[in-house]
Amino acid sequence: MFVDILFWVMAVVAVVMGAAVFVVDSMARATYALALSFVAVGVQVLLLHQDYVGVIVILMMVMEMAVMAVYMVMFMGMNPALMPMSMVHDKRKALAASTALFVTLAAGALLVPWPTRRGTPSADTTRALGEALMSSKMLVMTVVSPVMVATIVAGVVIASKRSRYDRLGDDLRGAPDDPQRGGVGR
Repeated sequence: MFVDILFWVMAVVAVVMGAAVFVVDSMARATYALALSFVAVGVQVLLLHQDYVGVIVILMMVMEMAVMAVYMVMFMGMNPALMPMSMVHDKRKALAASTALFVTLAAGALLVPWPTRRGTPSADTTRALGEALMSSKMLVMTVVSPVMVATIVAGVVIASKRSRYDRLGDDLRGAPDDPQRGGVGR
């Protein structure tokens, strides 16, 4: 009974936070709303006893939103939480497209005959799902991780206007000469 109630509470949280992405007035708030929506979905997946996928959904979405927030601060040069903006552009077309998509998906879910189960489920469904998802994709996942780290490092390097080489020279033996107050030279 508790699991059922928690599942439906998480469903409401996921939908409300997903809608909040388009209602809030800043990129940072939209980022946090999207993160909460995906965490709620991850909790729902955990409640369905798909522990591996649920944990992966939560970890991926939290890390993705954290990286996005860091990039917003780095590249926008101000606190994005304080800058009002709209996440919706061309509202009439967006509303028409989203309504058409909802009707199409709902019709598909309700009108298409669902297949019947063939065979029996695996004894360990989480392991079977993990192997189905990762067995042929492991090389891609192994390559993507260092590429993402390199992207983050490159973003930080590009965003920084000056570095220790600007203050001390290429050999790093010069006297600190920091033209900006509050840095090394104070």
